[in-house]
Amino acid sequence: MPDDEGHPTVEEMELGPVLAALADPLRRRVVSELAAAPDGTARTCSSFELPVSKATVTHHFRALREAGLVQQVSRGNSRMATLRRADVEQRFPGLLAIVAAERESAAGRGE
Repeated sequence: MPDDEGHPTVEEMELGPVLAALADPLRRRVVSELAAAPDGTARTCSSFELPVSKATVTHHFRALREAGLVQQVSRGNSRMATLRRADVEQRFPGLLAIVAAERESAAGRGE
């Protein structure tokens, strides 16, 4: 059962919701940036500078959290997001490498 914040356990993480969360390019960008950072890096949602409204940012992070891709904790008036790297790798080995490869490929094309 997900915790009070909506974070599923590793066993509760399902491929459908994870792929649905990653289907959106902005959410993939968040996961990709967190995957490129050192393990345990925590960032505020606003630090990603997504080109959408605050309400839409909240929606994107809820989708990532409920899929099990990120852990969010409240810090004052903001929320910090951390990639659940070990959990994702345990449940879906190689998935983060695929997301990272897409980022590297786009960088190589100058995108």
